[in-house]
Amino acid sequence: MNEKMKGEILEDVNLFYGPPGTGKSSLVAAMANYLKFDVYDLDLREVQCNSDMRRLLIGTKNRSIVVIEDIDCNVGVQSREVEKEGMDRDANDKITLSGLLNFIDGLWSSCGDERIIVFTTNHKERLDPALLRPGRMDVHVEMSYCTYDGFKVLASTYLQVKEDEKLRTFKVVKEALKKIKVTPAEIAGELMKGEDVEIVLQNLIQWLKMKAE
Repeated sequence: MNEKMKGEILEDVNLFYGPPGTGKSSLVAAMANYLKFDVYDLDLREVQCNSDMRRLLIGTKNRSIVVIEDIDCNVGVQSREVEKEGMDRDANDKITLSGLLNFIDGLWSSCGDERIIVFTTNHKERLDPALLRPGRMDVHVEMSYCTYDGFKVLASTYLQVKEDEKLRTFKVVKEALKKIKVTPAEIAGELMKGEDVEIVLQNLIQWLKMKAE
């Protein structure tokens, strides 16, 4: 992720999307740690109605990140067609797309500055275009499978080892990552299985070879 992208995701409403385990939740945690912001994890499945959602919004503090994970799993906000089917119900009886959009649009006006709202999804294509348009979700960040650059960051984080210290071993990992798709979470899991750097890296290489077969 380049510096321009890092700056953009720290400003407004963001959508992180990609396969499970590619680091969407970890990126939120990193943002909060970097900014020293509190994190509010809003599970829409636990929210009964639009009015409850508004009350939760009012309860958040300045310098906070509001996170709504797996937005695609919340059927009521996937499409405006869902609302058309339930027009006879009171607007506050359920979570609706309109309620969620009002939630986003009112975030800045009702709560002041220093708020970031982040949505995550494994299936961006399931979301209603009204939710994705510029002005609502200003930055869309695709979290993909682990690249070599991503591996180097993980190796530095979990093993405190740099490329120039294990150049030959890193080269083997680099070639393996060109051939197979593994998530950053999977790589991190392998790197946390021991403390001896050489043994961990060799075990990682063997694991990658098994994945390729």
